[in-house]
Formats: sequence, structure tokens, C-alpha cells
Amino acid sequence: MAKKNKRPAAARMATPAAPVEFNPDYSNVKKDLSRIGILAGTFFIGLIVLSFFVK
Repeated sequence: MAKKNKRPAAARMATPAAPVEFNPDYSNVKKDLSRIGILAGTFFIGLIVLSFFVK
């Protein structure tokens, strides 16, 4: 049977990690959302115009 080595609990102290700054870039998301909004508005207006001609 192997002998267990006991080490003191405070032998290894963990150093606190440096805070990482979180600065996401959402410029692509804003462009995509504006494009989706423009397309949705265009299609909605197109449907309204078509509703006058199709009866």
C-alpha cells in the first residue's frame, strides 16, 4: 500500500486575476438590423400597394 503525502493547504496561494475589460463591437449588428428594418418596411409598403390592385 502506498504512503500518502500530506501537504499543507496553504502551500500554494492563488494570485487574483487581472480584470479584463469587456468592450464588444456591435457595428455589424447595427448594420444588419438597419438592413432588416429597411427590407421589412419596403415589403410592408409593397404589400399595401398590392392590396389596392389585387381584389
